[in-house]
Amino acid sequence: MSKLYLVPTPIGNLDDMTFRAIKVLKVADLILAEDTRTSGKLLKHFEITTPMQSHHMHNEHKMVDRIIQKLSAGETIALISDAGTPAISDPGFLLTRACVEQGIAVECLPGATAFVPALVNSGLPNDKFIFEGFLPVKKGRQTRLKFLSEESRTMVFYESPHKLIKTLGDFATYFDADRQVSISRELSKLHEETIRGTVAEVIKHFENKPPKGEIVIIVKGKK
Repeated sequence: MSKLYLVPTPIGNLDDMTFRAIKVLKVADLILAEDTRTSGKLLKHFEITTPMQSHHMHNEHKMVDRIIQKLSAGETIALISDAGTPAISDPGFLLTRACVEQGIAVECLPGATAFVPALVNSGLPNDKFIFEGFLPVKKGRQTRLKFLSEESRTMVFYESPHKLIKTLGDFATYFDADRQVSISRELSKLHEETIRGTVAEVIKHFENKPPKGEIVIIVKGKK
């Protein structure tokens, strides 16, 4: 029976790959990968020889119908991103939606997602939170920040290292420089680091020590 598997991959430490994820990738007829070069290293490490096909944000709209045809014909397909769980700030939603609409089985395996450990180790309230992912770069950015300035739940953001200072500056403007934040970077890797403090304190830290690696920002909600 055909099925689409959404398979999480490690966000840095290969030891976080699950036995089940390896098994699914080995038995699938095809693996859809965000970047076949990046995923090729992962597959080689775990001796997975399943054929791969590129599936990323620039071609996923064009590919959905063809993938649905393969699934409808009885193939089992696994979708992976470069790191973490597919469809979380990565391709996956469009294909999943199409499968649901066509009555094709979809199964998402549990596994690595960067924001979960960042949220849990932040020390900020995590009983209720919202995931914002990447803020808009230009259009809609100010509108979104104004809206979030009234948010009382803990907020979760993704950011690239070269935009971190700018984003923290926006938080100082729209949320307050005294708002508590936690910045986690290089999660699960050798140089994993979490910096906690006020927005102003964290800005000062990263001005003196420019950030590197993938970054998750946790922001305390408004009182």
